[in-house]
Amino acid sequence: MIANLATVPVVGLGLGSVAGLGSARVVTSHYSLLVRKTAQMFVAGPPVVACVGQATDKETLGGADLHAACGAVDDAVDSELEAFARTKRFLSYLPPSVHELPPRGPRADDPNRRESFLIDAIPRNRRQVYKMRSIIEAVVDRGSFLEIGRQHGKSVITGLARLDGWPVGLLASDPYHYAGAWTAEASLKVVRFVDLTQAFHLPMVHLVDIPGFLIGEQAERAGTIRHGARALAAVFQAQGPWCAVLVRKCFGVAGAAHMNTGRAKYRYAWPSGDWGSLPVEGGIEAAYKAESRRRPTARPASRRSRRASNGCAARSAQPRVSGSRR
Repeated sequence: MIANLATVPVVGLGLGSVAGLGSARVVTSHYSLLVRKTAQMFVAGPPVVACVGQATDKETLGGADLHAACGAVDDAVDSELEAFARTKRFLSYLPPSVHELPPRGPRADDPNRRESFLIDAIPRNRRQVYKMRSIIEAVVDRGSFLEIGRQHGKSVITGLARLDGWPVGLLASDPYHYAGAWTAEASLKVVRFVDLTQAFHLPMVHLVDIPGFLIGEQAERAGTIRHGARALAAVFQAQGPWCAVLVRKCFGVAGAAHMNTGRAKYRYAWPSGDWGSLPVEGGIEAAYKAESRRRPTARPASRRSRRASNGCAARSAQPRVSGSRR
């Protein structure tokens, strides 16, 4: 079981209730699925769990959506037919073994196709969210994007797609969740996905909008920096071709992991690209910390806003904040 992971694509399908070793077999895979309502997965089932004082049922203890949300499996589906269809599609992007290259798929989409909405896809207001999945669907071969793990690590989008028929790994940020910041869960998701693409020789395309690692007490308790550092290691250990497109933000330690700069790579910036060690707002807060303590004001938010505006105006003759022609 373990040896297979290093040589051939492995898919784990949970089509009924599994416990113990059966559960381990489902998740010891490159891609895993559970069927809603008919499949449950647990280390020990309800009768055993009852012995430690927890009365529960199979669905509550180990339902498909529960495990998809925590990342124990990659996805939950509604039927066995859907599970088989997704398995077939997943395998279509990969070679038969690590000793071969991924096969080129159909080339039904015009590589010169233009999507006019892309020039306005990123709002001028840096705090306004946008739909990254619409951008993904527009830039890859039409209908080729297969998302993996949508229900967990939600600030990061991972999946497989095709460009002119060639399979690629697709890594992106979702600004609807923590503005795209990498959480502990998202970092683990990145590690797993990068490992998959490297094992089967898939080039990586990364659409970047990363304000950094998630901050705050909850993030610290989750061990974000430890899991985040592991994600950095996975990216910088990647050996395959890597293309990064800075769609909007690229800041902090997490932003530094947008690609392995020492390998074969391309890096582009969307007109809205905005990158550096810290965003202006955070840098100004740190720079003026001592002065703010010496000169308290009744309107600290107004002062912060004024300083941030001055900083943004001074940093570039052409501020990188908009992808719009307007």
